Formats: sequence, C-alpha cells, structure tokens
Amino acid sequence: MRKYLLLVVLSILSQLQALKAQTLFTAPDTVCVRQPVHLNSTIFDAASYYWGFCSGAITSAPSGVNMGNGFGFHQPSNIEIQQDRNGQYYGFVLNASTDEFLRLNYGTSLNNVPTVTNFGNLTNGLPHHPTSMFIAYDTLAENWFVFVTGGYTKAESAVGRIDFGPTLGNPTPNIANFGNLDDPLTPAVNEFVGPKGIFVAQDADLKWYGYVVNRFNNFLVRMDFGTNISNTPAVVTIGNPGGVLNDPTDMAAILDNGQYYFFVANRGNSTIARINVGPVLNTTAMTGSNLGDFLFRVTIPSSISLTRDCGSIYAYITDSTTSQLVSIQMATAVGPYTAVDYSVVGGMNFPSSISTILRDKDDLYAFITNVADSSLTKVTITQCTNASIPSFTEVTPPVYYYNAPGTYNIYYVINQGKPNMAVECKSIVVLPIPNIFININPTICKGDSIKLYVISNFADSFAWSPIYHIDTAYDGDDTVKAWPDYTMNYNVEIFYPDGCIVDTFIHVNVVKVTADAGPDRTILDGATSILGGPDMTLEGAVTYHWTPFQYIEDTTVPFPTVNPPSDFTYVIEVTEHSSGLTCQARDTVTLHSNCGDFYLPNAFAPASTSSLVNRFGVINQGLSQLNYFRVFDRWGVMVFQTSTPTQMWDGTYNGTPCPTGVYVWEADGFCVSGKPIKKKGNVSLLR
Repeated sequence: MRKYLLLVVLSILSQLQALKAQTLFTAPDTVCVRQPVHLNSTIFDAASYYWGFCSGAITSAPSGVNMGNGFGFHQPSNIEIQQDRNGQYYGFVLNASTDEFLRLNYGTSLNNVPTVTNFGNLTNGLPHHPTSMFIAYDTLAENWFVFVTGGYTKAESAVGRIDFGPTLGNPTPNIANFGNLDDPLTPAVNEFVGPKGIFVAQDADLKWYGYVVNRFNNFLVRMDFGTNISNTPAVVTIGNPGGVLNDPTDMAAILDNGQYYFFVANRGNSTIARINVGPVLNTTAMTGSNLGDFLFRVTIPSSISLTRDCGSIYAYITDSTTSQLVSIQMATAVGPYTAVDYSVVGGMNFPSSISTILRDKDDLYAFITNVADSSLTKVTITQCTNASIPSFTEVTPPVYYYNAPGTYNIYYVINQGKPNMAVECKSIVVLPIPNIFININPTICKGDSIKLYVISNFADSFAWSPIYHIDTAYDGDDTVKAWPDYTMNYNVEIFYPDGCIVDTFIHVNVVKVTADAGPDRTILDGATSILGGPDMTLEGAVTYHWTPFQYIEDTTVPFPTVNPPSDFTYVIEVTEHSSGLTCQARDTVTLHSNCGDFYLPNAFAPASTSSLVNRFGVINQGLSQLNYFRVFDRWGVMVFQTSTPTQMWDGTYNGTPCPTGVYVWEADGFCVSGKPIKKKGNVSLLR
C-alpha cells in the first residue's frame, strides 16, 4: 500500500528541505476571541500564495460518510489516492476476488463523487489476488507508475508495475508483471510470500528502491531497480529486523530528520511495529521496535497510513474486524506517541485499506474500502467557519479574527503544484475574552470631565487612544480622566501575559447644549427684533429662559420678539435633561437703540385701561436731555409741557379732560451721542 510521504530526486528534495528550514510565515501563538490576527509571510517572490485561516486540523476528529457500493468493488483489498500534475485527483482500487484494477476520477475536488474506469486484469498482467499498491512519480522522466503486489499463496505471489506515462488519466496504461523474484544469495528460492505494503522511492544516490513485507514468512524484502525505475528489480531478503514482524498486513514509510522508518501493521499480535532503516534505503542494517497495541486500541489491523501535517506525523490504522479507526500522533517518527480511537467512522464495514490522507487546501480527505459490503467510505476533516475570513491568495493576508475559543489551524502554501512547493501550518490557540469591567456608555455635559476605568485580572498593561482630552497619568494606566467636547469612543487595548490582546472601547456620550442669543445689534427706536442664533440647541428635552422679562414677547421660546425702548441686554439660559443629567449653557445679546428721531404715537385714548395707549409722550428713552415736550390744541393753547422724558400727557388740561380732536406737539432735546433733535407732529385724542 502506498502509505508514504512522497520522495523526489535529491535536487528537489534539497530545495524543499531548505524551504522547510526557513519559517514561511510568522503568527502569534495565542490570541483572544475577536482579537485582530496579523500574519506575515517571509517569502515574497513565490509564484503563488494560499492562506487558510481556519483550515482543517488533522488533530480534529474526522467525520465520514459511506458512499455506497456502486463503484464496481468486489472484495476491495487496497485503495490509493493521488493528485496528478494537472490538478486532477485519481484513486486506484484493487479487487482481490476478481483480479481487477479500477481508477476513480474525482476531478479537481476530492469532495466529488468519482467516476470509475475498470481496467480489468490488464490483459492478465495484474498479479493474481492483488493485495496492495504504491503510486510513484519519476520526476526526471515525468512518468507515473503504480506498483502492485498480489498472491494469497507463495505460488501466486508476484509484484507488477503499471506504467501510466505523464498522466494518471492515461486511458491505456501498460503493465509489467515481475512475477516472483529470487534473491541472488538464495537462487531458485522465490522471495515474495504473500507480499503486502509495498513502498518505492528514489534515494539520495539517484537509485530506485522498493520494499515489501511478506505476510506468510514475516520477512522484509528489498527491490533494487538501479537508476531506472522501469528496470526489473533485483531482490534482497532483509529478514525480520528485531523479530517485530508478525503476520504483517500493511507497511507505510516516512523520511524524518534524514532517517527512513517503516511502520508495519501486524495482524498476528495486533501491534504496530517500527523498523529503523537509517539514512539510506540501500541497507540491511536495520533495527526493529514493537510499539504495542496502544492500550488495546489496535486490534487485528488491516492497514496503516502515514501523513505529515503541521509539523507532526500521523498514522491512521483500520481494524479489520471491529471496523474502528485509530490515529497515532507523533512529533517525530521515534515518538512520543499519542493514540486516539475514533471508533467507527462513516459506515466502515470490515475495512481493508485506508488511503493516504490528502489535503485539498483547507479540507483533508481519506478513503477506505470495506470488504463486507464492497463499499467506499469517505473520511473528511473540513475547515471550520470561525474565522472572519476563510482564506486569502496574496502574499500579505488581511487582518482577521476568530469568533469562538478553540485551537485553529493556519495553512500556508507557496508555489502550489510546482517542484519548489512548500507548505507550513501552525496551530493558534484562541482564548475566551477575560472578564473585563468598564464604564458602560457614560454620559457627561460638555465641559465636564469623567473617570474612565478598565478592570481586568492578570492584565499586564493598557493602551488608550486617541490621545484627545485625556489624562493617561491620572490613576495608573487602567484609569484615565477624559473631557471630550463631543460624543466619541475611547479605545483601550488590554495586554495579557499569555499573548491575548483585547481591543475594546468606552463610548462617552457628550450632551452638548449650546445657548446662542444671537449677535449684538442696533435697532431703531421703537423697532422690534428677534433674539436667538443659528447655534441654539433645538432638539431634545430642552427648556429656555430669557431674562429680564421686560419688552419681550415670551421668555420660554428659543426665538422671542423684543422691542426695548433703549439699550438693553438679554440673557438666555438653555437647559437639557438627558440620562439623569442637567446640562446648561448661557449667552447674552445687547440691543442698542438708534437715537436719530423722536418716536411718538399718532393717536391715543386716555380712557383706555391699557397703559400702552392711554398716555401720549416720547417713546424712545435714548435721550441724554429733553429740553421740552409741548402739546397745543387747535387754537394754539398749550395744554401740556414737560422736560422729563418719561413724563406723558394724560389728555387733560388743568384737571379737565380735553375734547376729542387733533392736537399739535413739538419736542426738542439731545441724544446720548450729543446729536440735537427737534420735531413737530400731530396726534389724535380719542374718546
């Protein structure tokens, strides 16, 4: 089976190792819910970029679905999945009971339902009772190969190679059946005895090597292809390193820290074994370790798959009788190991094989063949939906956040699909927002100040902004004094020792009451004017009060009419009641009387009860001196005279009411400015 991490020629491998040694991006280890997350790439000249912010984490529990038995499976023994160089995904399945080789075409997404091509037994070239396979790519020749093992007995045991050429979608692949090969050291002794778990790779010496485990004699066998993968290989029997092989059903390989390791599923004693191969594949000096059953989690294993993701290695093991799926996480190939039992996933029914887990950007997929009902199970670990932005495809990602606590996976790929493709992922822990106590929407009057505070246990420091009408040195950096002129938010960043940063704000509502009495002005004597200016507060629970109350139409409206007889100053007091506050503002306006003439009415009625019309005299009081004011009847008799500006005629002469008629008046005096004025006129006395 092809449970491996793809190995390529030395020159490309060195490029990947160089990129791996270089951190591809920087990110915080810990943030809080809704804390802005800043990621920075360290690679700026890549051909392509892909960021997954809430990518599927291989540490998460997988989900699964049984896709049914409509794919032409007949006791399927093995499945492998690979992405072609053109981005298409292909799966390959071996039918053990009918000697058939099937191809599944998923298109560009492993989430699709695949179409099936049944190649049959490839003109009888397929090993009888095929059991396992491995997909290899020759980078120099740009050709794909599928190696197949088969045989329930020593007599029918064989290894074959299917040549697809430059694409796995080739409709007419060729096959070469090597049969059962002999070790030169033991001629005429066939070395394949129920071969399973095949692995093929090109080593640093540019030569190709393959390995299988024999189920029926517990031997590890090496195949040497030389520098051409198309050669018929020579075989070398390695034996049973450390005696750890016991009825092996599958093998997976990995190169970790410059060392090769084989992991073997043992049906005979329900254990997992590790074979330490060393730095090169061309060796017989191997050691073996039995890793045990991981507290009875491994029970009659049928297959094992290895995947590297997010800096760790993961083994997935299927159980042939209990239909359980077990995951083993390891920081390195030599441990430590952590096993998790996921029980039955996606309708597994006596599973025979699990493919390598493939990542399709932010989703991970694996496929399992089930012997009991010849069905296909799809196992998925999908991306989460807790990031404000799911993904991004440029070098510098935008700032984003997570909306719930948890551990999330950041997945970063550069040069997707190219020989120098590099991948890095990182787990980021999102903590719940700590308990924080702040002022809740305080309200102040403009001109007042308020104490803003943030109380949170274990906080390291606080940063306030903007620095506008604020005293950050008031009482420690968790308490400040502010006196804004308008409603605004004061932001505060709270820094915690675990890396969590909470960015919150305090909304300060400022009740801005404006009293605008209007501009000072000069009016003619006796004229009216409207007080109040354009900046007067008009909305809200507002009251108005003008003082003094003389010569004003209404003291409780914002724009009253006034007619002062002389220079006069008015004061407006505006009061607003808001959120339990009483906010006030004051303003003044002065009206100057323009003394350029005498202003007198042209009629009056002495018998009226109104003081405004029952007297006759000079209305404008802006006089510095009144020399005389005289009234004459029609015969020229002077019936009234005075030099006091405020004294008026009551319509009598020597105590006797004067008759109705037209009277003549004359006045002489000086304005405050010193201007002399003199005037005559008529007035009608009415009864």
